[in-house]
Formats: sequence, structure tokens, C-alpha cells
Amino acid sequence: MNLVPLSQLFEVSYGSKFDLKKMSINENSSIAFVGRTAKNNGITAFVDEIEKSPFPAGMITVNLGGAILESYVQLFPFYTAQNVAILKPRGQMSELEKLYYCFAIKANKFRYGAFGREANRTLRTLLVPENVPRKFLNIKINNLSNNSISNKKLSLYNRKWKWFLYSKLFDLYTEPFVSIGEAKKVPGKYPFISTGSDNNGIACMTGVEKAKVYPSGCITVASSGNAGEAFYQEKPFKVTNMITILKPKFSISTFIGLFLVTLIRKEKYRYSYGRKSGIERMKESKIKLPVDKNGDTDWKFMEDYIKSLPYSASI
Repeated sequence: MNLVPLSQLFEVSYGSKFDLKKMSINENSSIAFVGRTAKNNGITAFVDEIEKSPFPAGMITVNLGGAILESYVQLFPFYTAQNVAILKPRGQMSELEKLYYCFAIKANKFRYGAFGREANRTLRTLLVPENVPRKFLNIKINNLSNNSISNKKLSLYNRKWKWFLYSKLFDLYTEPFVSIGEAKKVPGKYPFISTGSDNNGIACMTGVEKAKVYPSGCITVASSGNAGEAFYQEKPFKVTNMITILKPKFSISTFIGLFLVTLIRKEKYRYSYGRKSGIERMKESKIKLPVDKNGDTDWKFMEDYIKSLPYSASI
């Protein structure tokens, strides 16, 4: 694979360098404000147009600070915060090709740090593949429906909530050390869950025999790396050692699982490299959940709430 500087494929420029606090936020606007976040395609708000025209949809934004090298194809006209670069293809490029280069740019995140080596000076010289692999271009992406399963209007704020020990709700497990390298050497049918924050935590598909198979319907929580990152596993899986497996003692569904992992991720701020969210700490930790009139966990409400959200029909 031939690698070329990013500037050979794209015109690289700085964005608007605007301050969101000085913009007029408008939820009904179709103009996005792109910040340095790693969520929601980089969009932090929608704003009114000002005298300076927004960048057109279809360009790529790259974070130079904050969540460094997070890259997105922008679907709306947009303005940007400071330290956001704009990539305009030098030639014709499909949306799928742009998405490929977003992944290629993001793969270089390990080279940079928010308080050390930022990407401002070196983005143009970043090496990326000259051409998009054919197998990537053949990927078919189904359109997502933004419809919800249920028309109920449910609120999280008019509910009673109660703390529960994880150990009361789940059986907790962890595994002996199996490296990603070992897992990749034995391709197979099982997702191998690591401490990553993408792709439901899946590092590869494996058949490595020394790793135990856990059943579908469990929740995995990273205890190191992206400590506190949680995913609901819909298929049987294997794990590396830095994962705590939560096997529910109750009847779980995908919708309940998604509700729970969202709450577990809210606790990520409690953990760091020096304070890991390992199995012993999780056994002593609590999760706050909505309860019914008897003070019991209201699993039905959790499922109904997720079903009421946009895009739930595509889950």
C-alpha cells in the first residue's frame, strides 16, 4: 500500500475558530457548530448563520486538540471552534472514500497528546493510503431509520431512583491474560472484547481456545485503558484480562442493556490509569436505577424508554 502526505489528497485549512458562547444557538437551524468533541459527529450545537458563510456540507473536519484526530464527514453546512481543521478533497471523492480517510486519520491518534504533541503542525504531512482499498468501497451501508418503536413520551425526571450494588444485580467475572495478538493469530467466530472505546469493544474475531466463551446478554466493562467504557454484548464472546464481565441475574433485553451501559459510562470520570475499575471495585460499587412504586428496579420502564427514542427502530 502506497502512503502519501494528507495534503496530496486534500486541501488542508483551519476552520472558523469561533466561540460557541458568542454564537446564537438555534435548535431549528440546519447549520452545525463543530467542536473538538469525540461524539455526535463533532457537532456541539446548531446555530444561526452570521455574516461569514458556513463551510459547505461534505467536507471533513479533524480535531487538532481536545479529542485529537477525531475526524468526521459533515452532513450539514457548518462553522467550527478553534483547533479544528477542514479537509477539502482535491478531486472527486465519494462519501464512502471520505469515511475511509476519516478512519485512516483517526488511526494515527496514538502519535499525539492533548497536553504534549498536538496535530496543528503535522496534519498536512500525515501519511495515509494513496487509494482506498477496493474491499472498503464494496461495503454496503443500509440506511438507518430515525423512527422510534414506541410513540410513548417518557421522562427520566419524573421517576424515583435508587442505588443498587452491582453484585446484587450481576454475577461478575474476569479472565486470565489473553493478548489481542494471541486472539488475532486464531481467527474465529467469537468477538474478542478489549479495552477500546469503539466497535462495541471488539478488537477482532477469534477462535483462541485459552479464552472462555461468555454468553450473549452480558455487559463488558473496561477496567484499564478506556476504564469504565461499557458495552452490551448481543452475541457469545471472549475477552482480554482487563475486562469485567457483568452477567445479569435478571431477564435482560438489548434495550435494557443499552439503558444500563449508558449509566455505567456516566461513572467513567471516577477512574484513571492509577484507579482502575476492576472487578473488586465494581463488586463494591453501586448503580442508580429507576424504580417502581414498590422500590424495585423498573426494567419495563428502562426498556420502554429506549424504545421511545429516535432511531430505536433501527436497533
